[in-house]
Amino acid sequence: MLHVFVYGTLKRGFPFHSLGLARSEFLGEVRTSEPYPMVIAGSFYGPMMLDRPGHGLPVWGELYGVEPDHLPRLDELEGVGKPGSFRSKLRIRARSGGEPQETIGYMKARNWLSPVHTGYLSDYRDTRFIPPWER
Repeated sequence: MLHVFVYGTLKRGFPFHSLGLARSEFLGEVRTSEPYPMVIAGSFYGPMMLDRPGHGLPVWGELYGVEPDHLPRLDELEGVGKPGSFRSKLRIRARSGGEPQETIGYMKARNWLSPVHTGYLSDYRDTRFIPPWER
């Protein structure tokens, strides 16, 4: 089982959750151990986190236990394979504290950030995201 950190449209209550994580094991609410830059960007108002630990704010999200054969579906939903969209390792902490844990997270490169609609965010709650089937 792999541990996957999600901070945006894969979280419960957002458009990609039922498509990607509905059958995965929810392990809890967590935050990144270090700050990361997360913004709402693009013409579709997507939450995007840059792989720049030490910049931005600690980011809150959800941790899931995911079977390895299910990872390609998450990659597809997150655009992995398109230039500037990739998986990265990062460290998270449980809401209650404890030792940091390494997990997988989805990141974007700067080329995805046009236009940028917000400053740095610590918790994605925006409802403006436009899923691919509505673009």
